[in-house]
Amino acid sequence: QVQLVESGGGLVQPGGSLRLSCAASGFTFSSASMSWHRQAPGKEREFVASISSTGRSTSYASSVKGRFTISRDNAKNTVYLQMNSLKPEDTAVYYCKGSYSSTNYWGQGTQVTVSS
Repeated sequence: QVQLVESGGGLVQPGGSLRLSCAASGFTFSSASMSWHRQAPGKEREFVASISSTGRSTSYASSVKGRFTISRDNAKNTVYLQMNSLKPEDTAVYYCKGSYSSTNYWGQGTQVTVSS
């Protein structure tokens, strides 16, 4: 049974930082590309960042480049999203996605709210 469990969301002031984690199980994590996506109220889900199975290749949305960093620990079956210099427009539910063997798996999401 595939599971992706996100954690680390919360309320943070503008300019602050958060680190999201996504713990994966039920598939070969070290062979999967992983990504983070987000969905703000009233908007479509959008891509945030991705990382290759080995961690050697990463990609970011232009809106977060230079502020967010995606990483992974294949020994812990976990992918991370370090978010710095947070802005109110980063407020959204953040989802983890695993892509393995032509199948996409999604977590339930974690809420990130950036507000003073």
